[in-house]
Amino acid sequence: MTQKPAIRCAIYTRKSSDEGLDQAFNSLDAQYEACAAYVASQRHEGWKLIAERFDDGGISGGTLERPGLQRLLAEIDAGRIGMVVVYKIDRLTRSLADFGRLVERLDAKNCSFVSVTQAFNTATSMGRLTLNVLLSFAQFEREVTAERIRDKIAASKKKGLWMGGSLPLGYDRHPDPQRRELVIHPGEAETVKQLFQLYAELGNLRLLEIRARELGLLPKSKEVLLATSGPDITSGAKPDTSPFSRGQLHYLLMNPVYTGRIRHKDQTYPGQHPAIIDADLWQQVQTKLMSASARPRGRSPTPTEARVLAGKLRDETGDVLTPTHTQRHGRRFAYYVSHRLIAGGKDPTGWRLPAEALEATVRQLVAAHLRAAAERHGLLVTPDVTQATQIAARAQGLAEKLEADPPLLADLIAKLDLGQGFVRISLAQDPISAALEVSADHLAPDLLCFEQPFSLRRRGIETRMVAGERLPAPDPVLIRALAEARLWVRTLREGTSLAEIAKAAGRSEPYVRNRIPLAFLAPSLQAVILEGRQPPDLSLARLIRDGIPMDWAEQARSFGIT
Repeated sequence: MTQKPAIRCAIYTRKSSDEGLDQAFNSLDAQYEACAAYVASQRHEGWKLIAERFDDGGISGGTLERPGLQRLLAEIDAGRIGMVVVYKIDRLTRSLADFGRLVERLDAKNCSFVSVTQAFNTATSMGRLTLNVLLSFAQFEREVTAERIRDKIAASKKKGLWMGGSLPLGYDRHPDPQRRELVIHPGEAETVKQLFQLYAELGNLRLLEIRARELGLLPKSKEVLLATSGPDITSGAKPDTSPFSRGQLHYLLMNPVYTGRIRHKDQTYPGQHPAIIDADLWQQVQTKLMSASARPRGRSPTPTEARVLAGKLRDETGDVLTPTHTQRHGRRFAYYVSHRLIAGGKDPTGWRLPAEALEATVRQLVAAHLRAAAERHGLLVTPDVTQATQIAARAQGLAEKLEADPPLLADLIAKLDLGQGFVRISLAQDPISAALEVSADHLAPDLLCFEQPFSLRRRGIETRMVAGERLPAPDPVLIRALAEARLWVRTLREGTSLAEIAKAAGRSEPYVRNRIPLAFLAPSLQAVILEGRQPPDLSLARLIRDGIPMDWAEQARSFGIT
C-alpha cells in the first residue's frame, strides 16, 4: 500500500480581547487542543502537526497585521506549511476581502485551510462556497458590532458623558471609574482662565504664546496624559512639560469642553461636567479667533492669495494653512503655511507645503477616487442598475476634466484636513451631484469624504509629497546623470583619459569621477530609474553621498528597491 505524502499542519489561534489570557488554561489553549485532536484524527491522510504555535491574543480579526499570523504567512511563503487548521473561520479573519487575499496566497503555495468545527475545507469548490457565505456573515457581525459601538459613543456624548481621549487642561477624570465625568483641576483651571482672558485682551496667538511663556503657563504634562488614573487634583505642583505651542493654544481656545459641553464630530451637547469659562468670555474669544482667520494677509492681493485650496486646508490642530509666497532668484515660489507660522515665531508642528505640488497631489487623489468609485459602483447609496453605466461614465469624465482643468479643484473641494500620515478630503456635495446628474441625497457618504496616506520625504534639498497610490515619476536629473555616466565609461574603455573626458564635458575631474559609478548600477535598478519607479527619496545627491555597492543585491537593499 502506497504511503500518502506527509502534510505539515500548523494551528492558528486568536482571541479578540486579552481577558483571561493570564490563566493557566485559556481560550487559545482550548482552541489549540481541539485543532490538535482534529489533526491527530487525520493521521491516516498523512497530516503531521508541527511543534511551533501561532497565537494572537487580544487582537481583532479585522486586521491582518497580527504577529502570529504574519509568522504563519512567512512559513507558508517559505513552503513549509501544507495545511492551516483553525477552530473557526473567524479566528483567521472576519473580512471577506482579507480572506480572498489569504486564500490566493495559500493557493500560490499549495496550502489548504480547514476549520475543525465547520465541516469544510478550501481544497474543494463546495468548501470555498460555504466558506464565503460564512465569512459574509462574520464580516456583517463585525460591522454591526462596530456600528453599535459608534452609536453607543454618540448616545453617551449626547447625554454629556466623557468617553475618553486626552484629558483637556483644567480637568481630571472622576475619582469613581464607573462615572464617565470630568472634575475640575483647580490649578490647571486657573491657567485656562488666564489664557482665555489674555487672548480676549491681546487678540493675537503669537503674542499669547509669548505672554504664556513669560508667565510660566504650561500645558498638561505627558506623564499625566498617559497615566491610567487621574493625578491628585489637590496638587498644585507645576508639571514637567514644554511651553505652549501656538497650535496647542489655538486648539485649547476652540475646545467647547471649557463651556461645560461635550463635542461629537460637528455637534456639541451639554456635558455633565462643570464649565470653567463663562459664555460671554467664550463668545468674545471665538469672535476674535474668527476675525483673525478671516483677516487678509499682506497689504495687497498677490497671485498666491487666489490658490484653489485657500481657506479649505487645515492641519491637525485646526489651524488654517494660508497661501503665501517667497521670491528667490527672480522666481516666485508659492506655499501653503500654517497660519501660526506666518504670524511669527517657530512651531515644529506647523506645516509648510509647496502649493503647486500639493494641489497636483490633491487633484491626483480626487481623480483616482472618482475613477475607483465608478469602477466599484460606489457612487450612490443604492446603486441604480438602469443608470449605473451612465453615472459611472460621468464620474470618469469628471476625473478627466479635473486633470485637464486644474482650477476646477476649487469647486470640487469642500474641506481638506492634514494630519501626520494622512489627508482627509471632503468633496463639495452640490458640484458632484450636478456633474453626475443625480440628487445630492443619493450620493454615497464614502464618495464625499475619504482618507488617503500622506507623508513628506526629504529628497536632497527638495521635499516630496507621497500620497495615495504613487504613479511613475521619472527623475530627469537622475536619468541624465545615468546616461552621462554610461557614455563616460564607454569612452574610458576606448582609451580616452579622465582628464580628456572632463574637458570635453566642460566638467571638473572630481565631478566626472563621482558620477561614473552610476554606470555600474544593476540593470534592473537602472530600469526602475528610467521608468520612474524609484523611491521618492532616491536622488542623485543620495547616490553620490552614500556610495554605490558593487554587489547588485546589496544595491537593491541599500536603496530600498524591490
